[in-house]
Formats: sequence, C-alpha cells, structure tokens
Amino acid sequence: MSTPEQEGTSKGFVRRAIDRWRHGKPVHEDDFVAEEVPVAMVYNGSSFAVMMATPHDLDDFALGFSLSEGLINDAAQLLEVKSHALLEGIELTMRVTDDAPGARIEQQRLMPGRSGCGICGTRDLEHAIRQSGSVAAGVTLTRDALEIALHQLQTLQPMNSATGAVHAAAWADRTGHIVLVREDVGRHNALDKLIGAMRRAGIPSNDGMALVTSRASYEMVTKAASAGIPLLAAISAPTALAIELARSAGMTLVGFARPGSHNVYTHSQRLLPAAQQERP
Repeated sequence: MSTPEQEGTSKGFVRRAIDRWRHGKPVHEDDFVAEEVPVAMVYNGSSFAVMMATPHDLDDFALGFSLSEGLINDAAQLLEVKSHALLEGIELTMRVTDDAPGARIEQQRLMPGRSGCGICGTRDLEHAIRQSGSVAAGVTLTRDALEIALHQLQTLQPMNSATGAVHAAAWADRTGHIVLVREDVGRHNALDKLIGAMRRAGIPSNDGMALVTSRASYEMVTKAASAGIPLLAAISAPTALAIELARSAGMTLVGFARPGSHNVYTHSQRLLPAAQQERP
C-alpha cells in the first residue's frame, strides 16, 4: 500500500492505469482514484481506533475526531499531533492534557472504523448511541442562503471532481457563502475534518450551517450537534434515528437538499424566507 510520502504530497487521490471501454473499443489510459488508507488514532500512547480515511487534512481530522468523539472537551486540550507514515498506513499520535477524557482511554474500539461506518468496533450498546448536547436556539437562516450554498458546493469539491468517489462537508455563513470545505472517502471523516478546520480557523459553529454530500445518519447528526452546529443539510435522506436525535438536540435537519428543493425534518422555524431572516 502506498503512503503519502511514497506518492509525494497527498492530494487525496492518485493516478492509476486503467482499461476504459468506450463505444465498443478499449482505451488504455490513466485515471484518478481516491486514496483510502488506515489511519490509527493514538492518544497519549494508547490506541483508540483505526479509521479508513483519505490521507489529506489530517491535522483537521485529528482535532475534529477528538472533539466529536468526546476525547477532548476543548481544542486547547489537544497539545500535539504527529503523523507517521507506516507500511500499513498512517499513525496519528496525539498528546492531550491530563484532564482530557482521551488521556484515560478505558473503552478501546475493537475493530477498524471503515470509511462508511460510524460505530464500527464499539463494544456494546451503551456506547453505540451517544447523546449530544443541545444547540443554540437563536440563529435563523434563509432558504435563499441554503440555495446559494448548494449551488456553490457543486464547484468546490476538487477530489470528487477528479475521482467521483469522495464525500464533502462544507460550512456556510448566514448568507450562504461557503467558507470551508473538507473531503474524504468517509462521510463521517469529512465532517470531522470540517469541524476540526472550523476550530483551527476560529469560526463560530453557531452562526451558519453545515452541508454534507451524503445521507444524514445518526452519527452525522451527533457529530454536528456536539460541535454546536444549528442546521445540517444533507443531499440524501436522513434516518429515523437521526431525525429523533436532531429533534432532541434542537437542530434543524434538512434532507434531499438539492438546488430548487429540500425537505425539513426538524425545527423548521430556523429556516425562513429571506424577508424574515433574523439580523445579526
């Protein structure tokens, strides 16, 4: 398995030779494919999980994963992140403060976290469904802003444009302007990277919305709510559990979000026509 060092600086995708069949004839050419490697998450010398991820924006991934998994309560508790390229994949060794939950890992995951899996390796039911706190109730956004963000997102996914194989998570402000986008083969990883990037950039999570190019599973809602994100819009469907958790957290959950149409499943009062938008 190739590592970022072997391929050069990782762009999230690599070139591979393929045989393409077009109009009844074979064509021998190169194509871009998404990278997917095991990434081990190690806290103060103790292994917590191995995630299948795209080896790009790993500092953001380390911070976002640590926050959304409850291994740190604040970004300041993550003191150091080092990336080590190994034959088998990549190891992220993190040093956290002694008062951080990650400093005393008692419940290690037993299996790898696959790119499409949110709870792989969780040992029992008690740890499978994690309750998140409530999000702030004050912010409101417009349907026009959501439309603007959806149109922008279509042009801001370089990895997916090259490969057609990765998910994106984006942060847009109240006007619908997209400020940050992160991509990964795993939808959960993309959201973790976005959360980490927002914290590193000092972007407040209660004054805008997150968009994801995937379904809205329970884990996506839990991660977004733990970050204090008031509105999560997914281009695909939500699950029943995701809807219940979003309702409990006070989060506005939007599904099937496409230019020109969307469904609002919870707390629709936060998404308003432009004339009714709350002023900052």
